[in-house]
Amino acid sequence: MSPVTLIARDELRLMRRNRVAVIAFGLLVLLTLAAALISWSHQQSISQTRARFQAQAAEAFEAQPDRHPHRMVHFGNFIFRPLGPLAAFDPGVDAFTGNAMFLEGHRQNSANFGDIRQSSLLVRFGQLTPAFILQVIAPLLLIFLGYGAIARERERGTLRQMLVQGVSARSLVTGKLLALGSIAALVGLPAMITFLAIAGQPGASAGPMLVIALGYAAYLCLWTIIVILVSALAPRGRDALLALLALWAVLVILAPRVAPDIAAQAHALPTRLETDIAIAQDLHRLGDSHNPDDPFFTAFKERTLRRYGVTRVEDLPVNYKGLLALEGEALTSGLFDDYANRSFAIQADQSRLYDGFGIVSPAIALKRVSMAAAGTDLAGHRRFLSQAEAYRYDMVQRLNRLQAEAVSYQNDTASDAGADQRKRISADHWHAIPQFRFQPASAADLVKASLPGLGLLIAWLIAAALALMPVVRHLQKARP
Repeated sequence: MSPVTLIARDELRLMRRNRVAVIAFGLLVLLTLAAALISWSHQQSISQTRARFQAQAAEAFEAQPDRHPHRMVHFGNFIFRPLGPLAAFDPGVDAFTGNAMFLEGHRQNSANFGDIRQSSLLVRFGQLTPAFILQVIAPLLLIFLGYGAIARERERGTLRQMLVQGVSARSLVTGKLLALGSIAALVGLPAMITFLAIAGQPGASAGPMLVIALGYAAYLCLWTIIVILVSALAPRGRDALLALLALWAVLVILAPRVAPDIAAQAHALPTRLETDIAIAQDLHRLGDSHNPDDPFFTAFKERTLRRYGVTRVEDLPVNYKGLLALEGEALTSGLFDDYANRSFAIQADQSRLYDGFGIVSPAIALKRVSMAAAGTDLAGHRRFLSQAEAYRYDMVQRLNRLQAEAVSYQNDTASDAGADQRKRISADHWHAIPQFRFQPASAADLVKASLPGLGLLIAWLIAAALALMPVVRHLQKARP
């Protein structure tokens, strides 16, 4: 048996004799399984609830009686964001962003009913998911199991004895790495098993699953090297433990909490109130379709009359009020899209700055890999918002077109006793409007989005391995 294998086996035997370590490992496995079960059950419940509400909203919309089309524009519709299968492993930003939207004419509403606004504030510190266990708890267990791997040998004086007996420092460090790496593999195994079970749901793709597995494997390998590296540098086990705990607190707890605040300060996002005021001011400058003397809509009226070759709106073959609604919605939606794109650009800058902190913290790099591959990052939320707005605009313009083509101008402007009834059109038109269908990102797009984070993790891993090499040479020189 090689010296590396002997050292690894001896280290594992010492860990096995440590009752505290064995109990902690067992508790972590149970916690991982419990987190997987809770997360999967929670996501299933969310998906079923949103699907039920979506069906109820569609039923309520289609159940409306004969109405004026513009009444349906203001009646609006609700849509709900569905979750992908990998969201049960890493829900990402879903708890912090809204998951339901009310779609109506003349307005671009934001998503509402995020879990963070309806649950305990403890949700802000992280949900109990398999991803959270591997990102935060697993490194802590590796620290407690491996902090004394080499520092203990130095304290007891057995390090020099092994070196004198011909055991190279490289074999010693490799054996310790092998032992702690085996523990890291066992720590990650339950989470990966549950991950495969979760990902076995319809809609999961092999590419993103592979990227997530590689990301967490690299992360655990990195912490294995970090623990052995610090243990080799510290003169005593207690010093190694304190240094590793401080490192864990900074890299895993502090940096991921501070980085968003720095990004928010560097790229300030206007508040909802400020945006609403700015939009109202711009809408006022665009013009008022209800004002007969408004310059813009007066010019629009003249262009419309010239296009149809008539001199009065009463002679148009279509309802002029419907044409006004079509033009007004196009103008306001363009303005809403402009403000939304500005907001998305600022959020993208914040996200890039936050992702850049992956150079400082591997936990941030891993979050980027995990959320991007699972489709639960900011880009996934923006995809939902963009598709929701495209659907809202199409729905409203369909209704406005119905007003222009299915309701006569004479009836639309009439105010006699029977005018209200003549303005109504058949409810069959509401049934012809398609329901909202969210299109998730393709597997290739998810993999592409997660590659920068995976590259950062691999860079961390290479840097840690390179840092270990001079430490090994230093240990070898310690031989008398």
